[in-house]
This record gives sequence, C-alpha cells and structure tokens, in this order.
Amino acid sequence: MNEIEFGKILVQGHTPVALRFGKGHKLYVRVPYADDNRRWLQSGKRTSPVWLKERKQWELPQSWFNDFVNKCLQRYRRVYVVQPFRIMEKCSPACRNAQGHECQCSCMGANHGSESHEGWFDISDTFSFKWKDQELACRLLVVK
Repeated sequence: MNEIEFGKILVQGHTPVALRFGKGHKLYVRVPYADDNRRWLQSGKRTSPVWLKERKQWELPQSWFNDFVNKCLQRYRRVYVVQPFRIMEKCSPACRNAQGHECQCSCMGANHGSESHEGWFDISDTFSFKWKDQELACRLLVVK
C-alpha cells in the first residue's frame, strides 16, 4: 500500500481504522466521532483508552484488537485493518544455479540462472525461501 492510499484511509471519517504494528506496539484506532467513543471503546474493561490529540486517534492495548474489530462490525458494519506483512519468495538452488532457459520453479523464472545466494535460506536442493522487506497491507472487513 502506498502512502497516498494509506493517507486516504486515515483521513476518511466514516469507516473505523485499526492500525497494528506488531508485538510490543500498541493498537491505534480511529473511529467516527461520537460522544460515547471512550466508553464504547473501553466497554467495561479496567484500562482506559488514551486519546492522542495530535494524531487524532485512540491508543488501546494490542490485546483489544479482536474485540475492537467485532464492535466496529456491529456498530459500523465495516472496519479497515492496516498491518505490516512480508512477502515470502520461493525458489530453489537448482533454479538459481541453472544454465539453460527452462524454468519450472515457483519463481516463474524471476531468479533463474541468477546465481544469487544473498538472503536465500536453502532448505533442500529443491526449495529455498527469503523474506522481502516489510510493507503495510490494508483490508476492509464488511458485514455481509
């Protein structure tokens, strides 16, 4: 997801957004304005949500994620979830070391004959993998 798409999702005001950045991070959420947002977010839990005025979003414990999504689906019928992900590339040493043009590997020829070994984890002669850089992904959950 590029910065423009990310910005558009954050500034729209009608669909809640959950921003997850992984373990060790808080859950950041944006919800359409309502007088009862703090009470609705807390919903009887001991910890209080923290309003981050400069960022115009709420900070919640990461453990509230599933509850937050369920409540948004009940109240708003939809919610954006933004979180990091990494694509795993698959190939094989036989493919990367190949001399000819025929490739029957899952890389579809992207690494064929490259002799590249940087970043690859060779599991066997027929399977290797490597992780690409982390990116942000966004999905819209909607009640059907």
